[in-house]
Amino acid sequence: MSGRRMPKRPFFVHAARVAAVTTLLIGIVYVVFVVAFDVVDAHHLVAQVDSNLTERLTDATHHGTVVPAHREVADDDDVDSAPIVLWRIQPTGRPVTLSDGAPPLPSTAWIRAGGPVTADIQGHSFRLDAVPLDGGGWLVAGKSLTEQMHVEQVLLTGELIAGPVLLLTIYLGTLVIGLKAAGPIEQARRRQLEFTADASHELRTPLSVIEAEVGLVLRAPRDAARYRDALERVRRESDRLRRLVEDLLWLARFDSEPPPPSDEPVDLAAIADGCADRFGAVAQSQGTTIEVVRDGDAPAWISAPPEWVDRLIGVLVDNACRYAGQGGAVRIVVQAHGTWMSLAVEDSGPGIPMDERPRLFDRFHRATDRGPGAGLGLAIADSVVRSTGGRWRIGDSELGGARLEVSWHRAGPRDAGLRPAPARDSSGEAVRQEENQVVG
Repeated sequence: MSGRRMPKRPFFVHAARVAAVTTLLIGIVYVVFVVAFDVVDAHHLVAQVDSNLTERLTDATHHGTVVPAHREVADDDDVDSAPIVLWRIQPTGRPVTLSDGAPPLPSTAWIRAGGPVTADIQGHSFRLDAVPLDGGGWLVAGKSLTEQMHVEQVLLTGELIAGPVLLLTIYLGTLVIGLKAAGPIEQARRRQLEFTADASHELRTPLSVIEAEVGLVLRAPRDAARYRDALERVRRESDRLRRLVEDLLWLARFDSEPPPPSDEPVDLAAIADGCADRFGAVAQSQGTTIEVVRDGDAPAWISAPPEWVDRLIGVLVDNACRYAGQGGAVRIVVQAHGTWMSLAVEDSGPGIPMDERPRLFDRFHRATDRGPGAGLGLAIADSVVRSTGGRWRIGDSELGGARLEVSWHRAGPRDAGLRPAPARDSSGEAVRQEENQVVG
């Protein structure tokens, strides 16, 4: 009945917003981590240069001997690294270059108190360190930081490239995970909205009829017979309204907190006999026959609450009587299949089209407009079947109509048994099975 579809865009927008906020937070953490890592890495690289300078100054001043001017000083660094160059500062303050290829040393580039410092010499960044000489003056060692700056630049470029790719991956991954994780919640929300809309529509119909009948009665005087007809129509609509409200309340309680089914054994055949007797008057009034077929005389034990099974069979028999029609036939079959017990209700009605079977248990959905039902009976029956570990099997009856069969794990009179895990039937007929679990 309700083919309406709730819009999905707000759900997607919400998931995208959550993914964006998550990505933003991760991006902030990423930036903080990258900045901290780059600072530590730069400090580590400069510390290595300082260590090399200290070692070179120690070697150059070993035993108080300084290498002569214009003599190239070999170092122990990698051949691909920048060489360490030396300058000697005479007592007069004039720098003398001791290493070939070393640029002129500005007098203000190094610290006369000693200690490492970074200075710009002819457009290049150098790390300098100085130690005093015994004969006066200073010995200054320097190393270009071009290599270290190149390493930092490569690292920064890699971080700038990897950052957006990483954040985009995180955003898309978070979005997909959010959509997948929240999908069942959104589906339940949409089903609840659909359920509310359909319930409002179904409740509005009998209320409109009652309001119209009462309005017509009050509009002009009538004789007793016409008053009686109006009251009879009001009574029928009131009964329909009461049944609808009861079904809605049952489903609402079951959805919010379904009671755990008891483990007491129930004789399925006995409940089927009682249900057939209860609907005997209804069937007789429309010339319908109800037959109960049992597989042997042994009790057909299953583990389920008796009131739940009674309501389930009542729904199936009520539907069967309604669709069997005048002069039709209804048959209730209780059979044993190994460790399984099954209950089937068949009728001689028009049957259930194949395209309607997947939606047969949807709330407020009706395959035809025949009968006064609101499309909640089979939804209630499906809730009972799922909660008791049963499985549906929908097919065609030898009587010409539909055959709705439910199977449970067989239980003994003193043993409630274990409910099996439902599995999809392989016969090709429409089967509705849910996870085998007790909700509660």
